[in-house]
Amino acid sequence: MTAPISTLDALDSEIVLKSVDDALADFLAVKNSATAQPHLPYLSGLVRDFLSGGKRIRPLLCATGWRAMGGGDDDEPMIQIAACLEMFHAFALIHDDVMDNSDTRRGRSTIHRTMAAHRATSRGAEEADWFGVSAAVLLGDLTLTWSDELLHQAGLTPGQLAAVLPLLAEMRTELMLGQYLDLHATGELTADVDATLNVYRYKTAKYTIERPLHIGAAMAGAGPEAMAAFTAYALPLGEAFQLRDDLLGVYGDPLITGKSRMDDLRAGKNTALTALALSAADGEQTARLRRLLGDPLLDEEGAETVRGIFEATRARDGVERMIDDRRREALRALDRAPFTADTVNTLEQITRMAIVRDS
Repeated sequence: MTAPISTLDALDSEIVLKSVDDALADFLAVKNSATAQPHLPYLSGLVRDFLSGGKRIRPLLCATGWRAMGGGDDDEPMIQIAACLEMFHAFALIHDDVMDNSDTRRGRSTIHRTMAAHRATSRGAEEADWFGVSAAVLLGDLTLTWSDELLHQAGLTPGQLAAVLPLLAEMRTELMLGQYLDLHATGELTADVDATLNVYRYKTAKYTIERPLHIGAAMAGAGPEAMAAFTAYALPLGEAFQLRDDLLGVYGDPLITGKSRMDDLRAGKNTALTALALSAADGEQTARLRRLLGDPLLDEEGAETVRGIFEATRARDGVERMIDDRRREALRALDRAPFTADTVNTLEQITRMAIVRDS
């Protein structure tokens, strides 16, 4: 049993992360011991490995919302809900990698590639790829189911459950809508920056920042004023978080990010970076962007051409300005928020962690 977070003078992220990791490990260990089915340990092992190495920003924000509203002496239910959020995130990422046809995540093979390789020892490449995608969809569904189990095993009071369930439902709907909007826009390049920001709001800002804060705060009995203050802080920060991801997806070091910096370009992802470039590009640059972006066979030379256009049109600089604008907006929201100095300090640290990063 880890030390209760509510006894700390300031929110200790290492204790939060260790507590959540322990809750996830305990849950998976129970799953392994509860059945004689030989395939389940293999599947739960894949989930365990996949869960390792994540940023755990959603559990940390859930704990921050809980602490901001006073929490309580017993933080174990909150830790279980934070673990539920991380298990749900695993579901989202497994399916996201399938949709993006990604090869790597966190420096390792994605789940569908791993399961295809496992199958390839006894089947041809085409059947192995089909199996990997199909099995990854099922494993994502399993982690979604397990996130529900973690929720209902958390020991919430009836009042807490009534406060949390609608927020979880909204979070799930918002994420699915954001993912659909992202999928729908991929390959349909646009110069409309506002359209890309609408995707970011649902795919990232609400899901990654706002709802985890809301869920932790709701467990501690937060009222409308606090929830609104969290929203005012979370939405600009969430957009900045995604904007940083866009830059890392094109300029990041794969050895640090754990992902290829070709995936977004080959997929023709509709990002603020591409929208800004298209809005400032001349005719020749526009033609090159539309020819290269979305080409599944794009090589490094073509990618460098795209990056050169991003630089020449000052799109990269524009995204950095957008990140800084949203950072300032989030911090201004904290100046007006009805939170203690400790809570504001914690959220300021989370702001830096979300924006100033290389992975």
